[in-house]
Amino acid sequence: MVIKDPPAFTDNIAPMPGWVAPARAETDEDVVFLAGATLATLHLVVSRAEVPQALLRDRLALSAAEACVTYMGRSERAADLRDEVHLLRAGDQPGPAGVIFQHWRRAGTVRAGTLKSLHKAMPNFEPEQIAIWLDTARGGPVAQAATVFETVLAAHPRAETAALILAEAALARALGWPHILPLLATGLRSRDLRTTGDVLRLACHRAVVASGRGVVQMAADLSRRAALLQAVAPKLRAKTAPAAVAQFLSRDAVAPAALTAGAGMSDRAARRLCDRLVDLGAVRELTGRDSFRLYGV
Repeated sequence: MVIKDPPAFTDNIAPMPGWVAPARAETDEDVVFLAGATLATLHLVVSRAEVPQALLRDRLALSAAEACVTYMGRSERAADLRDEVHLLRAGDQPGPAGVIFQHWRRAGTVRAGTLKSLHKAMPNFEPEQIAIWLDTARGGPVAQAATVFETVLAAHPRAETAALILAEAALARALGWPHILPLLATGLRSRDLRTTGDVLRLACHRAVVASGRGVVQMAADLSRRAALLQAVAPKLRAKTAPAAVAQFLSRDAVAPAALTAGAGMSDRAARRLCDRLVDLGAVRELTGRDSFRLYGV
């Protein structure tokens, strides 16, 4: 049996207004205005209790990592990054692309205003250095992010991922958001990364507008899917099912092995639970493979 209609309250997440679009910007002032409207809409999204915030950030971390890998000229895409990180065995280390994905995933879990937390997402830089960079932020929220990004890259020209993470942290802090919500990484173009000053600030405003609509749509979609998963959860008989459901509500992708380790399930029980949730329409199998499968809301 597939439950097709999750609770209706998730439809209350307002879409991005149609007039907030990059094509509407004819002047630089238009771009800045539209970026402000985008952030105002996103502020409502990050404060909605029905939005699975951790899951949203984890899925956006995948998009941000894919963008950073593309900036580096590497060929890995979202499916490759998922495999590299979520199918790791104990003691194994991911490759360079997987490391970038791990950094973005950590960035989505830490508090945006806490230096020690940010250090976990940027382990190559000490909290004191991170604090110095954040102190360079000036102007409005997006301008602050652009300034921090430019400052980090000036000191470390090849540290695009760290610069973007810290820029997103500066943006979140300026907006009063508790966690980083990747916007710049997915909205900037590769040529934007080497700009400076007013050109970079305008590119960052454009990036916010370009990525904001997709974030709102993703939040609405994940809210509906999360509501459906919560609706079918009482049908699951396993005692460890609540812990498993919690993983699905906070992770972009879940391997059965992760349920074995994190929810205390046997390998067989974990696979049966994943298949049951797929049958109920509450989660999807993400790989299309017969083995080494990954599942997600």
